[in-house]
Amino acid sequence: MKQRLMTPGPTPVPEETLLEMAKPVTYHRSAGFRQLLAEVTEDLRYVFQTANPVLTLTASGTGGMEAAIASAVPSTGKMICLIAGRWGERWRNIGKALGCEVVSVTSAYGQPVEPNQLAAALGEHPDAVAVCATLCETATGVKNDIAAYGKIVTGTNCLLVVDAISALGCVECRTDDWHIDLCVTGSQKALMLPPGLAFVSVSDKGWKVIDAAAPRAFYFDLRKYRDALKTHDAPFTPANTLIRGLRLSLKRMRAEGMNAIWTRFARMAAAARAGLSAMNLTLFASAPSESLSVAMVPEGIDGNALVARVEKHYGVKLAGGQDSLKGKIVRLGHMGYIDFFDVLAALSALELVLLEMGHSLEPGASVAAAQRVMAESINVGQGVGNAARVDR
Repeated sequence: MKQRLMTPGPTPVPEETLLEMAKPVTYHRSAGFRQLLAEVTEDLRYVFQTANPVLTLTASGTGGMEAAIASAVPSTGKMICLIAGRWGERWRNIGKALGCEVVSVTSAYGQPVEPNQLAAALGEHPDAVAVCATLCETATGVKNDIAAYGKIVTGTNCLLVVDAISALGCVECRTDDWHIDLCVTGSQKALMLPPGLAFVSVSDKGWKVIDAAAPRAFYFDLRKYRDALKTHDAPFTPANTLIRGLRLSLKRMRAEGMNAIWTRFARMAAAARAGLSAMNLTLFASAPSESLSVAMVPEGIDGNALVARVEKHYGVKLAGGQDSLKGKIVRLGHMGYIDFFDVLAALSALELVLLEMGHSLEPGASVAAAQRVMAESINVGQGVGNAARVDR
C-alpha cells in the first residue's frame, strides 16, 4: 500500500532532495560549505520576502522561537502573546521559562486574535517590548492577520515576533512589508525537508534591540549566527546534509515564484475545504489557513479511531486534535511537496472511512466538490507557474 503523509508537519520530501541528502557527509569548515550556506541564505531571503539575512540554526522550529525570545526580550521584560491555540501558548511558555512577564491575549479555539485585541493590549501595556504572534495556528487551522498586527506594532517600540513555522513557504508572508521584526520557521513544513533546521530573520529594529541587550543564551544567541554569517559560516556544527537538501527545495521554490506558490496552495486549500464540507463535516477555523484544513468529527464518531482507520486501510496519514481537541477534529495538511491529487486521495480515503463508521454522506461527493473548485479556477489559474515574481 502506498503511504501518503498528509499531516501538517512533517511533510513529504521530494525524491531528488532525499537523494542529495544521502550523499557522503562533507566537512562543514570548508570553502564548499561556505559557498553552500551563502547560496541558501540568499534564497531564504527571497522566500522570507526580506532584505535582511536569514539565520540558519540546527534546531526544531521551537528552537528558533526560543532563540528569538532569548535574544530580543530582556530578563523580566514584558511580552504580549497573541494566543489562538496551542502554538500561541508555546510563545507564552517560552517567555515564562526565560523569566519574562507574559501578557496573554486570547481568542476561542477556531477564531483568530483580532487586531483590535492587540491594539487594546498595547494601550494597556505601553511598556511591552515584544508582541509574539502565530501566522498559522496549526492546532486549529486558523490564520492570524499578521499584516494588520504589523501596522499596529510598527509605530511603537515593540518588536513583532512571528511564528511562521506552519505557513511560510505556502501562505503569503511578507516579512519586510508587514513589519515583522523576527520571523521564525522550520524545515519540515512548507520548505520540504525533514525536521532539524530552524530559520530566523531579524529586522534592523530587531538587531538594535538585540545588540543593546545582555546575552541570555549561548547556543541560541542570534548574534553568534549573524557574526558567523559575515564569512558565510556557522557558529556551531550545522546539519550540513539538511542544508544541502535545502538548496534544492529553495531552487524549486524560486523557479516557481512565491506569488505562484501562494496562488497554488490557496486553490488547493479551497478545494480541500469544499471536499470536507461535501462530506457534511463542519469546518473548524473561521479564518482558515492555506496550509491545512480542519473539520469537526461528527457526533458519535471517535476521532482518534477515524484517523487510525484512514491510515490502516488506505495508507493516508492525517492528524487528529491535540489537548482539548483530541478526538474532536481531523486535520488535513496540504503544504510543501503536496499536490492536488494527494488532496483528492486524502479526501477519498476519509470519505470511505466515514461511510464505514456510519456517517451520512453521498459517496464521491467530496472528490466531486474538490474537482469543481479546481475546474472553476482553471481559467484563472492558467499560467500560474509563470505568475509575476516578487524577487528582491
